[in-house]
Amino acid sequence: MSNLKERILEIICKPQLAGLATITEDGKPWVRYVVAIGEAAFTIRFSTFVNSRKASQIKENPEVHLNCGVTNLTEMHPYLQIQGKAFLVTTQEEKDKFWNKELEKTFKDSSDPNYGVVIVKPYRIEYETPGKLEPPEVWTKE
Repeated sequence: MSNLKERILEIICKPQLAGLATITEDGKPWVRYVVAIGEAAFTIRFSTFVNSRKASQIKENPEVHLNCGVTNLTEMHPYLQIQGKAFLVTTQEEKDKFWNKELEKTFKDSSDPNYGVVIVKPYRIEYETPGKLEPPEVWTKE
């Protein structure tokens, strides 16, 4: 695994607040926060209400953009700009796999019909280093 991939995984494999941009029905960007977590296969997941605006926008246009990595404004660390395709999954297997205690604050349990999991498959990730006056390092899906 390349050094860039390892540094990207250090950021995405921790649950964190991320900005998610989708495209509205009239072609405009819409951004909201999600709590996302990635895995070694460069797949990123977060929960959503199946009837949410975000879920509808993803069904209409799966192109999404995530940014993540900054967790403290006083200590700037490297962060990521992620382009990918997203899709909503409602299979019980996927819902069980992603379920965690924190979701009990929002959903009854993993079988709640309102609970879904969005999976993002990145195809381009920019690794940005604050204060570095150079273009970001770029990973692209092979």
